[in-house]
Amino acid sequence: MRRVVIVTLDGLRGDMISEQTTPSLVSFARQAERFADYRTVFPSCTRVVSASLATGCYPARHGLQGNTVALLEDGKLALRDAGDPEFLQHKRRVTGTSLAMPTLAQRVKAVGGAIVFSNVSPGAAYAQDPDGHGHVYHRAGSFGFGRVPVAAEDHLAVSLDVEGDRRMTERFIDEVLLLRRPPLAVLWLGEPDHIQHEAPLGSPEHLAVLAAADAHAGLVTSAVKQLRAAGDDILLLIGSDHGHQTVTGVIDIDAEFVVAGLKENASSNDVMAVSNGTSALVYVDPDRTHALPALRTFLTSRDWVGAVFGPDELVQIGQKPEGGLAFAVSMAASEAANVFGVPGSSLVATPAMGKPDRLGCGQHGGLARYEQMPFLMVSGPGFQPGAVRQGVARIIDIAPTALAHLGLDATGMDGAPLQRPVASTQTEET
Repeated sequence: MRRVVIVTLDGLRGDMISEQTTPSLVSFARQAERFADYRTVFPSCTRVVSASLATGCYPARHGLQGNTVALLEDGKLALRDAGDPEFLQHKRRVTGTSLAMPTLAQRVKAVGGAIVFSNVSPGAAYAQDPDGHGHVYHRAGSFGFGRVPVAAEDHLAVSLDVEGDRRMTERFIDEVLLLRRPPLAVLWLGEPDHIQHEAPLGSPEHLAVLAAADAHAGLVTSAVKQLRAAGDDILLLIGSDHGHQTVTGVIDIDAEFVVAGLKENASSNDVMAVSNGTSALVYVDPDRTHALPALRTFLTSRDWVGAVFGPDELVQIGQKPEGGLAFAVSMAASEAANVFGVPGSSLVATPAMGKPDRLGCGQHGGLARYEQMPFLMVSGPGFQPGAVRQGVARIIDIAPTALAHLGLDATGMDGAPLQRPVASTQTEET
C-alpha cells in the first residue's frame, strides 16, 4: 500500500540540527536524503507556508498573501488575521475562494483521503484543507468531510506546548498511521516555533523544547519503520516551514507613513502596512494608486528596510499586485548573534491587532538568511539514504512529490516532484 506521511516541526532552523540538539533527526538523516538548499516562500510565515505546501503553489496563485493581510471588502481595505479560525471561510465569502488552487486533500480525496493533525494557529491548520475534502484535527475545532465537525469525543483537545504536541503525536501514530491508514497523513507540530517566539534562540528553555520536538519526530520515524516492515510503501517527509531570526527592534511603519504625509492617520485604511513579523505587506486603496511613486521613494530610503518589492517586482518573491497589495518589505537584518551566540538578527514591523513582539526572542517572515533556512529530509522510493542533494528544493515541491509517490496528477502546481529518476545511480557523500 502506497502512503505519504508529512511531518513539520514548525520553525526549526536547519542549522540547529545536530547530534547534541536533535539526535532523532540526525539518525533519520542517515536513512533519508537531505536537501542542502531548501527554501520557503515569502512571507516566511506559517499560514502562507501551509497554503503553499498544501497547494504546491506560490501565494500569487493560491491567494493567501500572508499571516496577516488586508482584504478589499465593499471597496475598502480591511485588516484580517489569517490565523483566525473563520478567516478562510470569510475570505471565501469576500473573494469567492478560500484558496484559489486545489490542495493535496482535494487531490487525494478519490483515493482514500487525507488526515491532518495540527497544533499551530487555526488558520494555518485549516489552510491544509479549507474546503472539507478530508479530515483536519485542531484544538480550535476538528472537521471531517464537508467541514462537518467531528464527534465531541473525537476532537483534538491539546494545548499549544510540548505536552500538547506529545499527546497529538501519540494519537496520530496510533489512530492515523496504524489504524485509519489514509494515503496522506500530515502531522504539524507547534514546537519549536512556539517557544522560539517566547524565549531567546539557544536559551536553555529553547533547547529543552527543541529536544522534545526532536523526540516526537523520532516517534513517527519508529512507527513508519514498523509499517514498512509490514509491507507498506511509505514516503516519509520530515521538515520545517521556516527558520527564525532574533528580534532587535520594532518599527511602526504606519506611523512613519503618517509622519511622511503618505497615510491619513494611524487607523486609516488608505495605506496599510500589514506586519508579517520581519516583513510587511503594504496595501494601497484603489483610489490612492497615484501615491505609489512616493511610497516607493520613501520605502527605498529607510534604513530599516532590507529589501522592497513594488508592483512590478512582486513576482520575484511569488506574490502579485492583487487586492490592493502594492509593496512587500523585508526588514533590515544582519548576521549579528544573540546573547546565546545564535547568529541572525532582524528588525520587525509592529505587530497588528495588539499582538506582542518580544525583543531578544525569535521571529520570522522576511528574506534574511536564517528565517529562510528550513530543512527537509525525505525517505522512500526515489531518494538515496544518507545523501545530501545540493540543488534547490522548495516548499512548493512537497505536494507534487507526495502526488508522484501516490501516482496522482500534479498538473497546475508551481512545484515539481523531487524524486530522482529511476535509473539514477548517482551517490553523494553526506
